[in-house]
Amino acid sequence: MKIAMWSGPRNLSTAMLYSFAARGDCAVVDEPFYGAYLAATGLPHPMAAEVIASQPTDPAVVAARCIGPVADGKTLSYQKHMTLHMIPEFPRGFLREMENVFLIRHPARVVASYAKKREGPTLADIGFVQQAELFDEVAGWLGRAPLVVDSADIRDNPRETLGKLCAALGIPFTEAMLHWPVGPKPYDGVWAPHWYNAVHKSSGFEDPEGPLPDLPADYQRLADQALPYFQRLAALKL
Repeated sequence: MKIAMWSGPRNLSTAMLYSFAARGDCAVVDEPFYGAYLAATGLPHPMAAEVIASQPTDPAVVAARCIGPVADGKTLSYQKHMTLHMIPEFPRGFLREMENVFLIRHPARVVASYAKKREGPTLADIGFVQQAELFDEVAGWLGRAPLVVDSADIRDNPRETLGKLCAALGIPFTEAMLHWPVGPKPYDGVWAPHWYNAVHKSSGFEDPEGPLPDLPADYQRLADQALPYFQRLAALKL
């Protein structure tokens, strides 16, 4: 089975990558379209040159790899994908060969976290619109809503929420998914030194989050723009 987990940035996505890697039966892939996305858009992301140099930049090559043989003789493949990376000209046919899951987080928390790493984010940068569009596309050919999991539920009760997710995917839950080694991982993207500082200090999912953060006015407007897209998917979460 090949699982594609679709989220925007700062959505607990790296912790989820580490969780599935800890199973032992799962090969993991970290944002395979990032280099192609930066090469196509020219956006000034942190470490952009290093990211582009580290990955194939032909989206057709990346898509073929996503549906190719699972690495290291594992039975599962878990792929962490950013919704914003799937710009319109990139091929999407490979999604039909994946189990597509949508990982969501309240936009106020996303904006607050993202702005600490890259100032002045736009709606396109945080992936909510693209996530809703991909969700609708997958739902259209599935004939039903694909799976949605909320990062808040994972942090509130990781064992229960991951158990529900695994059951919905038809794979066994294992306690190993709740813990991983501290520090960088061999499967981290080259961009990890900029983005993964906090998760590298972790050995499991963090405690539940408190109240929503207070945001400056411009960031609050951005969160408000993203909120309807989040709420639509949140209504369908596990």
